[in-house]
Amino acid sequence: MGSTNGVKAPVRSWWKESSVYQIYPASFQDSTGTGTGDLQGIISRVDYLHNLGVDIIWLSPIFESPQIDMGYDISNYKVIDPPYGDVNDVDVLKDKLHERGMKLVLDLVVNHTSDQHEWFKESRKSKDNPYRDWYIWKPPKYDAEGNRQPPNNWKGHFQGSTWEYDETTGEYYLHLFCKEQPDLNWENPAVRAAVHDIMRFWLDRGIDGFRLDVINFISKDPAFPDSDRQVLAGAEHYACGPRLHEYLKELGAILQEYDAFSVGEMPCVHSEEELIKSVAADRGELSMIFHFEFMDLDHGSSGKFSPRTWQLSELKRKVTKWQRFMIDNNGWNALYLENHDQPRSVSRFAHDSPEHRETSAKLIAVFMGFQSGTPFIYQGQEIGMTNVPKEWGMEEYLDIDCLNHWNLYRDADEKTKEQLRIEYQKKSRDNARTPMQWDSSPLAGFTTSSKPWMRINSNFPSINAESQISDPNSVYHCWRLVLEKRKALKEIFVYGDYIPVDEENEQILAYKRVAADGQTALVVCNFSAEEVEWSFDGNVREVIVSLGGKKVEDVGGGRIKFAACEAIAMLL
Repeated sequence: MGSTNGVKAPVRSWWKESSVYQIYPASFQDSTGTGTGDLQGIISRVDYLHNLGVDIIWLSPIFESPQIDMGYDISNYKVIDPPYGDVNDVDVLKDKLHERGMKLVLDLVVNHTSDQHEWFKESRKSKDNPYRDWYIWKPPKYDAEGNRQPPNNWKGHFQGSTWEYDETTGEYYLHLFCKEQPDLNWENPAVRAAVHDIMRFWLDRGIDGFRLDVINFISKDPAFPDSDRQVLAGAEHYACGPRLHEYLKELGAILQEYDAFSVGEMPCVHSEEELIKSVAADRGELSMIFHFEFMDLDHGSSGKFSPRTWQLSELKRKVTKWQRFMIDNNGWNALYLENHDQPRSVSRFAHDSPEHRETSAKLIAVFMGFQSGTPFIYQGQEIGMTNVPKEWGMEEYLDIDCLNHWNLYRDADEKTKEQLRIEYQKKSRDNARTPMQWDSSPLAGFTTSSKPWMRINSNFPSINAESQISDPNSVYHCWRLVLEKRKALKEIFVYGDYIPVDEENEQILAYKRVAADGQTALVVCNFSAEEVEWSFDGNVREVIVSLGGKKVEDVGGGRIKFAACEAIAMLL
């Protein structure tokens, strides 16, 4: 592919031209009446996914697990957790997707295991057990009074210390998350070989790749020094440790052998130079990564559950930064605004009030779907599902991160607790985990059980898939159209350049995408809940998507009058 306008000829890959739909299995579709979603339920919805136009289905963990952290604590990587089904169900799902030209990606959690994994059960038995060095064990430190202390002052992602004392051998083991999630010791070649074996086991069965959970945490500073950070103390010593890229190259070699897809979750990293090493086309590590700059926009100085307001110009700067950086360095973006760990994007980045929710959800589809990168849609995002109702009490919340945080403030005054409840409703992981809203029947078509594992959002009669499939102006059909146009105009929207427009405007977010042959698209989104008039240079050849039903003659004069939360994509 040549270039006439300075765009580097990008490396072409099937996964760059694809879109991904993430399924949270417990909350997607219950086929057995247990109240928990399962693999047969997912199989029953394959045509729904195919009709939406997504190419890759990513399942959050389905492996055997005590479910302390919703399956992100794995006790056996080659066995399916019985409530979800069995390995034959995985094969059927994979085959049904492949028949439709779609692919299946699994969630691989290999920074840590469950404490019920056989490896860890052996590791904790004695200091000379063959599996002892599969995890990170350290002797205690003692203060001046002789009191036992953890090896360092690192703080975990679910509150509290990262170290758990084990009476059996008198040492501490490291766990960056729950105490039931001990971290693997990747310095040990046997651990890496075991992970490689797991990958090959699933790739040999026809799985098309992996999402790699907190994969940048697998290399720790071997000195395990104390931290001087107030929030997530210690992250600077493990977020991109000294051997990270060595380990990622080993994984990348296997992935390339199978032409497999990979996306690495990489929190706590703010260095572009560090991130590009993981995804640059010539590095041989990962296809793409999830960074967290957009997810941290509303995090206050005391961490996730402290308040912060942000301006649209901040979001725009971050979008431009990552679009330009990946294009200029031959990397690749994973485009996402919500997932199983994040609140609903329509509630977080736009307006979920009844009068603006539907248009806001479409706005997000247009804003996100036409950027450079692979779009990730989280289940329910395609119908504009929202955060949990503000009136829900704490008894409805199940997220261990949220509940651990709440427990820290059990003796706080009522004003502090009320402020925390406001933040939980905005940011708790529970917002993404309410069951999928399929129809307006009493349990939203998710289950026949009177007790779903988590309460269904009460707005399902007005927000559900069935009503939107039959409505050509719905959020669902907006997403379907965006994905269709992205594919049809891939030279612009997949492989084209990115140019920001009107960067200081606090209501309008606009950008151009320019193909190597000069073909240009202009995408304009009114993020405000007000009417806005906006001018631009250029002649409009075609309107690709318009939330307000605008035609070429409505925008031909270079001036557009936008309704609240309206967006448009045009060819110039």
